[in-house]
Amino acid sequence: MNMKTHWVRIAMVAALLMATAGASFGALAEVAEHTLRVSGMDVHYKVVLPDGYDAAKRYPAVLVFGGGPQTMETINRTLERNFQAEAQRRGYIVIAPAAPNGQLFFERGERIFPAFLDAMLREYPIEGGKFHVAGPSNGGIAAMHIAAKYPRYFISVTAFPGFLWEPNEKKLLALLNHCVYLYVGENDEYRWHDEMKSEVEFLRSRRTVATYTVEKGQPHGIATLAGEHSARFFEGFEAAKKGCSR
Repeated sequence: MNMKTHWVRIAMVAALLMATAGASFGALAEVAEHTLRVSGMDVHYKVVLPDGYDAAKRYPAVLVFGGGPQTMETINRTLERNFQAEAQRRGYIVIAPAAPNGQLFFERGERIFPAFLDAMLREYPIEGGKFHVAGPSNGGIAAMHIAAKYPRYFISVTAFPGFLWEPNEKKLLALLNHCVYLYVGENDEYRWHDEMKSEVEFLRSRRTVATYTVEKGQPHGIATLAGEHSARFFEGFEAAKKGCSR
């Protein structure tokens, strides 16, 4: 077992422990689950629409990946903890796909892109035709991976935590001109710290806006970015609109 596979498995276990089987959004009109056939696979995804949604207007959008096995259960948990309330309040669309056929988005699940993104751009009035992308743990790895693979679709990348899957200079260079925000718990395993810090240093050396933030006293599941504290993510999204190059 290589080192990255080891940490991916740890991330999956951590996310499963964090997730709650009863997470549900009930019958709220602003949150809906859909299924789309993409690249020969059925993709289940949730969409959060802002308060007072008007299809004639344009909205900023966030593509969110869940942690662990990236199932709908972990999607529900991530939306509830980190994105739904603030997105609805601030006027953001959030789109969160579950891994098709259990295939993680930095492995075979990546096959649904960019077709899935194109379908979302046709379906929803997304500002500028680009997304912010974010996720915790395996979701953070997926966010970095998909943004580096299809950079023209994205404005910013947020991982809490997360790093590039099988990083190399070419992938890092693809993230230039994107704002990159990486968060890690102070008490998380060292592997997350080392890789994330290294990637931010590389991007900053190329004059890209990139931050590496250690959340004091926090474990792998970062509580200081949940609930009302999730506003910090959206502050980053707003800053990215002003440009991500120094």
